[in-house]
Amino acid sequence: MATWAKAPDFADQPARQAEVRAQTVVDKERYLEQGLTPLRCQACRSQVLVRKSSSHQTSVQWTQPPHTHCPVFAELSRNGAGPGRPDSCPQLEKTIKWAVDEGLIEVPE
Repeated sequence: MATWAKAPDFADQPARQAEVRAQTVVDKERYLEQGLTPLRCQACRSQVLVRKSSSHQTSVQWTQPPHTHCPVFAELSRNGAGPGRPDSCPQLEKTIKWAVDEGLIEVPE
């Protein structure tokens, strides 16, 4: 039985397979770790890591589960997320905007 994959696994090319794995590690670091700026929410003091990839795109990585420190996410956790519920915290969004305006977080042109 044949299997299908989005990308080849290069099982018959060990050198190429090693190159792909090495590049995956580089890509993972680039997209998940590089350019992240530590920031504390001005409202609840939750610490997050933030990166702006453009004026319209923001990446936020929580350093702890958000529901343990952020009242907005704590409420969502108690009541369950659903239609019409926010997927972010307005206070954190204000803090990020402030950090961008103050030049603490760079926005690529």
